[in-house]
Formats: sequence, structure tokens, C-alpha cells
Amino acid sequence: MIPGEVVARGNVRADSNVMRVEDTLVATRVGMAEIGHDVVRVVPLSGPYIPRIDDLVVGKVIDYSAFAWEADINSCFFGILPAASVFGRDYSPAKDSLTDKLKVGDMIASRVIAFDRTRDPLLSISGPGLGRIPRGQVVKISPTKVPRLIGKKGSMIKTIEVGTKTRMLIGQNGVVVVVGSPEDTLRAIRAVTLVDEEAHSADLTEKVQSLLGIVPEPQAMQESTETSSHVSESESSMQAAPQELEQIPAPDMNAGQGDTDQNHEGM
Repeated sequence: MIPGEVVARGNVRADSNVMRVEDTLVATRVGMAEIGHDVVRVVPLSGPYIPRIDDLVVGKVIDYSAFAWEADINSCFFGILPAASVFGRDYSPAKDSLTDKLKVGDMIASRVIAFDRTRDPLLSISGPGLGRIPRGQVVKISPTKVPRLIGKKGSMIKTIEVGTKTRMLIGQNGVVVVVGSPEDTLRAIRAVTLVDEEAHSADLTEKVQSLLGIVPEPQAMQESTETSSHVSESESSMQAAPQELEQIPAPDMNAGQGDTDQNHEGM
């Protein structure tokens, strides 16, 4: 879709990047249309990551003060992780050192718990699978392509993981962590890059399978063709993210920094 193009007509609700003009709904950004049974939205093909509450984000610790860490979350905003949310209510700057938990350069998986565009988003690492990421290779994609990388009900990311024997953690901010052998990791990164570059393609699933040498069953190919022309809804990506997160080794908040520094130099 391009700005001004009619996305739908009738009594349906306009969601993101869509506006109503009398009885029609028109796109306000270049992107791919998603038309549900009662809602219409346009998923942009490019753009910066804007935090949303409950988003899973992967970030890199870049600084800290006496009361919080600051993380690069691939956005025009920096993520703020309060020390009290990690140490607990008994945190005291006089007796507790933030570097005992997280150091500059550490990669973290976190959730956005507060954001209103007037200040940097607050992060939390409280929850299953959240915290320091001990190992993995980082690759960045456009945040708007994340739903396409996850796929409908996690289909795309499962295809890549099975085809490359890797495990992947996908942040809504477009930061992906791949864990596997060097050769398998490289193949997975190539597949992720292909999705980023060809997200608009109707036959994207077939292209990824061809890249990875996967021969799909005839029925699977037909189902893929029917669904690949639509970007999966953002709700699907939010449901899939925790599942992918659980496949990454549980973060070790007390581990040293060595592994992370060696494996995340590209962040």
C-alpha cells in the first residue's frame, strides 16, 4: 500500500497507519495491509522502533549510574533498567554495586514496563527467560519486519530454527540473537537477512526453504502460498516471542562477562 490508497471499505475499525475518509479506509504509510474480520492496519516496510508496553526487547548495556543501567535498544530512545528492580527493594547504592549484576557491554533480554514518549522507556528483567544473555550472535533487522520473521503462529522462525539447528531470540526492537555452531549460525543469519530484505514477497517462505535446502511437502507448500502474502498480526508476534525466549539458555545474572563480550561485538 502507498499513502492515500484505499485499504478497505465499510464498517471496519481503522488501526495503525490507516485513517477513515467517509466510507473508505486509506493507508497513511507505505506498507503491507492486514485486514481482519473487524480491523484494518498497515504494517510499514521501514521505520524506527518505537517502544510499546510489554514489548520484548534485546538491548546492550552502555552505561550505568548509582540507580540504573542504560541500554541501547535499537531505538531513538534508550532503555532504563532501575537497579531496584534487579536488586530488590533493599537496594542501597552504598553497599550494592551495579557491576556485580550487569556490566557495560552485556546483552539483556527485557520487557518494556512503562513508556509515554516524554521519557525513556523503563525496562524490567523480572520474568522467565529475562536477564543477561550469556552467549549468541547478534543480527539486526528492521523492527517493522519482526512479525514477518516470526511468521503466522511462529511458522517462519520455526522453519529457520529447524533448518539450521539453531535457537533464536527475537526482540520486538529488531535485534535477534542466534545460538548455534558457527556454521549453523551463519546459515541462520543468511535466512534472517533474506526475510529482512524480501519481507514484501508473497513467496517468502519458499525462498527461505530454498536457501536452507528444505523440501516442503506439497500440502505445506499450498498452505504457505495462501498465507505468505500477509504479514502476521502484531498479536501473533507478541505470543510467539516468549516461546522463542524460552529456547535460549536461561540468563545467568551472576555469570562473568567473558562470553558476552566475545559473541556480541557486532551489537
